[in-house]
Amino acid sequence: MLDFLKRSTKLTKVTRDTTLYDQMPTNLFIDCPYCRTRLYEKQLGVLKVCPECDYGFRLTATERIGQIATTFTELDADVVGPTVDFPGYETKRQQLQKKTGMKEAVVTGIADIQGAQVALGAMDTHFIMGSLGQGVGEKITRLFEYATSHQLPVVLFTASGGARMQEGILSLMQMAKISGAINNHAKAGLFYLVVLTDPTMGGVTASFAMDGDVIIAEPHAMVGFAGRRVIEQTMHETLPLDFQRAEMLRSDGHIDQVVSREHLSTLIARLVTLHQPTRKG
Repeated sequence: MLDFLKRSTKLTKVTRDTTLYDQMPTNLFIDCPYCRTRLYEKQLGVLKVCPECDYGFRLTATERIGQIATTFTELDADVVGPTVDFPGYETKRQQLQKKTGMKEAVVTGIADIQGAQVALGAMDTHFIMGSLGQGVGEKITRLFEYATSHQLPVVLFTASGGARMQEGILSLMQMAKISGAINNHAKAGLFYLVVLTDPTMGGVTASFAMDGDVIIAEPHAMVGFAGRRVIEQTMHETLPLDFQRAEMLRSDGHIDQVVSREHLSTLIARLVTLHQPTRKG
């Protein structure tokens, strides 16, 4: 009965065939940042919108322009900020330029949106969180200057964590620089439409994101200056769940309307057409 104890048992190493495992797609499921619903990635559709709460997932500038514009001609594609002596900054910027195919955190150009010609800008959080640096400031300023000289309305999609702190005070100066260009554009009697997307924070909110003649936002977009946690820690209070969300800003009168992503292009074309300047003569 105890013979089996005397037998020498050789263990065979089992190797796993990882061929099929490696072929399995990743990110099949994704959590909505707003309602926390777990979704099958394909449920988001082409527009990348949560079917449960209508939250619009973050888009690249290319995706945004592709959804909005019928045609698009890019301006100032090679404009970049100057070299900055900040530890690791240049390496990070070069890596993101290679990864995203962008030189900076905003894409600008001339677009046709359902027959309406506009100067269009789209910020991109995939490039250093869409932060406002000297390159971004220069490109947006040039967009307004081009629009002013060519009598075009401006449509700008904001998406940013705020000023790019690696560039110091020169980053903050872009706020006034862009606002000056917006003022000249307004003096020419031209229309400026802002579309706030998630997130629009910091110095971007404190300047050109709130300078529009009409300001609309995507559902549940986070819009503010300081972050929620910073405010709660400073005030020692718990803020409401909808704090800094587009719907709260709408109810408080800070923005004009909250618009679902599927209706954006139609509404933008209508607003731009409505605000076309009257031609004299």
